[in-house]
Amino acid sequence: MQLFFQQHISPPTIHLEPEESKHLTRVLRKRVGDIIHVTDGEGCLYECKLIDSNPKKSILQVISSEKVPADDFYIHLAIAPTKSPDRMEWMIEKITEIGFHELTLLSTMNSERSFLKTERLHKKMISACKQSLKYHTPKINETTDFKEFITNSEFDDYQKFIAYVDENHDHHLMDSAKPKGNYLILIGPEGDFDPKEIEKALSHDFKPVSLGKSRLRTETAGLAAVQMLQVRNR
Repeated sequence: MQLFFQQHISPPTIHLEPEESKHLTRVLRKRVGDIIHVTDGEGCLYECKLIDSNPKKSILQVISSEKVPADDFYIHLAIAPTKSPDRMEWMIEKITEIGFHELTLLSTMNSERSFLKTERLHKKMISACKQSLKYHTPKINETTDFKEFITNSEFDDYQKFIAYVDENHDHHLMDSAKPKGNYLILIGPEGDFDPKEIEKALSHDFKPVSLGKSRLRTETAGLAAVQMLQVRNR
């Protein structure tokens, strides 16, 4: 099944945006009468018939729809942006394919980059959702100061973890995370979190965890953390 994306859908018809319409008509060469599947990124899947194959704004007739239930757990990854935007975009694609729910970019004491275009990252997410047939688009937040973020009372009922390089602790994320919960995991920059930041996080009930014996790059650590939490909830 090929999946298309369109926000703010109001049946009985769907007017696809130019980018999706162009892909539908000129790349895939869909014709009037063909069956098309569309999601709004909020859990709704629509089966439609193409009634106007205009490359600027194709029109679809909704035949049926279904609401795909959300996961019974929630993964929020908070991570310091990498110096290379390409590495962060690669991570976004992969963790979207694996499955996660929310991303916050962190500004830390050792951050190599303080800003990334979240609009571009969001497009990468949508593309990955269509590729992997995900009907819920993850949420992405603008860069937030580390100290401000970890003190947010919104996360009081989350299982909170901080992953950092420490050969003395052996609390693996797979062992520490309990199934079917809300998770918030912090991943630091290439230079890791500053000791003061680690101390601050621990004082706000974040548990130190390991992601394994290897020392991982930032984007690899983010990918590993999401995969582990997914496996924990199988």
